[in-house]
Amino acid sequence: MTQTATATWTLSGFGDEIDPDPAVQAAVLLALGASHIEVRSAWGTNVVDLDDVQTAKLKEILDGAGLKVSAVASPIGKVDISLPAADELARLRRIIAVAKALDTKYIRIFSFFRSAEQTPEGIRDAVMERMTLLAAEAERAGVVLLHENEKDIYGDTPERVLDLMETVASPALRAAWDNANFVQVGVKPFTEAYAMLRPYLEYLQVKDAVAGSGEVVPTGKGDGQLVETLTALSQDGYSGFASLEPHLAAQHELGGFSGPEAFGAAARAFRSATDAIGVCLR
Repeated sequence: MTQTATATWTLSGFGDEIDPDPAVQAAVLLALGASHIEVRSAWGTNVVDLDDVQTAKLKEILDGAGLKVSAVASPIGKVDISLPAADELARLRRIIAVAKALDTKYIRIFSFFRSAEQTPEGIRDAVMERMTLLAAEAERAGVVLLHENEKDIYGDTPERVLDLMETVASPALRAAWDNANFVQVGVKPFTEAYAMLRPYLEYLQVKDAVAGSGEVVPTGKGDGQLVETLTALSQDGYSGFASLEPHLAAQHELGGFSGPEAFGAAARAFRSATDAIGVCLR
């Protein structure tokens, strides 16, 4: 397929990778040409723990900066599968309230960790039960859950992400695509996953990684086949968000950190790649 028109994507980024203060997050993202922010935490507080006052203050800061919210990057499903399903449903209801207050329909989620003694096959039924409940809750609320292919959860390989999408079969469950995470589980993202998952791909998280070490690096510096992926997306009609998640300084259980300078380097590397293939970032 040949590209007949310039693709336009909306640039966003994980604000807490820049600084804990959302005012600083907003200033840096705007300076880098982003129009949106992905909210994972503010003032060091994870989004699932933000109270109504904090959420309203965050919205006031972002509105004042002219920055919109692309997604709420929740920790839903980033827990052990042995925990009660009701716990995650309760957390999702809180996250939905935060998402609506921040005026976004997208909520990033995961598909559960397992113990060292368990296999993906052994937890599959429990995962599907929980993901179906979460998707049904999202449908009722009019939001969309974006499943991220995080390493060590059920949906970390292309085949299991596809299993999730086909089994749950809900319009409220779609895929947040992360090239670096696929690299970290031994997958060649474009070669081995893109065609399989493209029908479900609704949100792009931007980071690259080195296959040998798993180290996260800027766009084009690793083995994530990002240029091939971005080119294919530009040619097949993708017009959604591209959210920067550089992870260049630190990674931890609930996310990562880069700092303003490294975040800027990651943004420039991504823009260089999109400029080269004729994608406009807004």
